[in-house]
Amino acid sequence: MANSERPKRDETEHERLDRQLIELLQGFRVAVTGVQVLFAFLLTVPYAARFHEVDGVGKWLFYVALFAAALASICFIAPVIQHRILFQAGQKALLIRRANRFGIVAAVGLAVSITASTTLIIESLTNGWAAWATVLVIGLLTSWVWFVQPVLTRRAADRHPERRDGEVAAGERRTMRDAAEQEKADDLDEAAGPRKN
Repeated sequence: MANSERPKRDETEHERLDRQLIELLQGFRVAVTGVQVLFAFLLTVPYAARFHEVDGVGKWLFYVALFAAALASICFIAPVIQHRILFQAGQKALLIRRANRFGIVAAVGLAVSITASTTLIIESLTNGWAAWATVLVIGLLTSWVWFVQPVLTRRAADRHPERRDGEVAAGERRTMRDAAEQEKADDLDEAAGPRKN
């Protein structure tokens, strides 16, 4: 099915922009809570009784985790602040594009902060190989589920537009309609009773 034939939502451009902004901000609302908890934890780490025992690598991990959490917080909060400043300025499409970019940068910052802070804790408790294993596992996991998997899905959707939500739904509707018509015909046959030859 060509893009021009793709079924569209029954919404105006203004309604579409409103929906997209609400969806973005809702996703940010969930993510920013986790970032803020992690950031708050990291802000208290230097005041912990045993922080002076953290070695040079551990301190670098701490700085990376703290900076990345700060970056993620800034980027997740930026669209909300910009929305307040740009309120009723007719810039919602621009704001949505910016919010999407901020969200991606924030997710990278969050992935780095989670990886670095978890590695710091493991590095403080065990030997070097466990810390490197932590970097590998957490780094690969966040990379896969947050970035690689959605990028691969997007590429597949671009190569096969017939598999996109609206188009798949149209194909399913057609299949469901055919099945419903067949079921209706079967019911009519059944209601009519046995056929006489």
